[in-house]
Amino acid sequence: MRILLWHVHGGWTDAFVRGGHEYLLPTLPDGGGWGLGRAGRHWPANVLEVHPDNLADESIDVVVLQRTEELAEVERLTGRRPGRDLPAVFLEHNTPKAHVTDTVHPLAGQSAIPLVHVTYFNSVFWDNGKAPVTVIEHGIVDPGPLYTGDRAEMAAVINEPIRRHRVTGTDLLPHFAAAGPVVVYGMKGQGLAQHLGLTDRDLRWGGDLPTRTLHRELARSRVYVHPLRWTSLGLSLLEAMHLGMPVLVLASTEAVRAVPPEAGALSASPAELAETAGQLLRDPQEAAARGAVARSAALRRYGLQRFLSDWDEVLNAVLQDRSPLRSRLVSNERSLL
Repeated sequence: MRILLWHVHGGWTDAFVRGGHEYLLPTLPDGGGWGLGRAGRHWPANVLEVHPDNLADESIDVVVLQRTEELAEVERLTGRRPGRDLPAVFLEHNTPKAHVTDTVHPLAGQSAIPLVHVTYFNSVFWDNGKAPVTVIEHGIVDPGPLYTGDRAEMAAVINEPIRRHRVTGTDLLPHFAAAGPVVVYGMKGQGLAQHLGLTDRDLRWGGDLPTRTLHRELARSRVYVHPLRWTSLGLSLLEAMHLGMPVLVLASTEAVRAVPPEAGALSASPAELAETAGQLLRDPQEAAARGAVARSAALRRYGLQRFLSDWDEVLNAVLQDRSPLRSRLVSNERSLL
């Protein structure tokens, strides 16, 4: 099939476009949120860049929507209304904001476009109304077991850690820095150590690195730290587990389902996590053993082929009729009981 989607979330898209379809990515010379295209990524040849003005002439079987604004934009560019003239699903990447248990999803008032959540946690926290709902858990393009842990330090990946602060658990990093040096990668983190009252020896900003380079650098750190309080499920955490890194994870949101305690440590207590950090920094063999558990768990639950198969099931159901999707929804609901 030919699938239209915007390049909104690079990590998720990296997995999605590995399937056996043609993927149409709107592309503009200046990129941006409405024309990022491939963005220089080494994706398969069946990922096609298309100028938005040419979408009306393209054959499109289904659209994967990721922002509410895309509903009007698809209709404007193609002349086809999603959910009526063009089969569509809406992919929700995020947790609800503000009043988290009472937030009504923007698509809750309709039943023509199924909602696909990336975690079970997200699914039960959004008020989905009458929209058909299913969950397709993340899939990861396996970077391989690159872990060496030769640097006695902790690593984290946090985008905009200063602006997002408590959401990303940035304020918890000093707990870990007391147990050993921390390096933080991601976007817009310059001056993070000073912001937290730490020295550059306590916490170092590693920058925003290309994915392959990031994986190599992460794999050299002995431990991965995931202090995020309120997020969907960070793909960087799952990638670290695929690398074979032991992970220290704040016990919140979907992380409780994703991470077995034997893969490192899982706790709502930063002090407990920091204590384990110190132990693993001093014991490379134990760190490697827990990292092996993390990799095994990640491959089992977040493998690429399972992810692509789940998406094929949902997209085929939307193209044909709703009954297979309804069956999937019932199955997913039962799995939560």
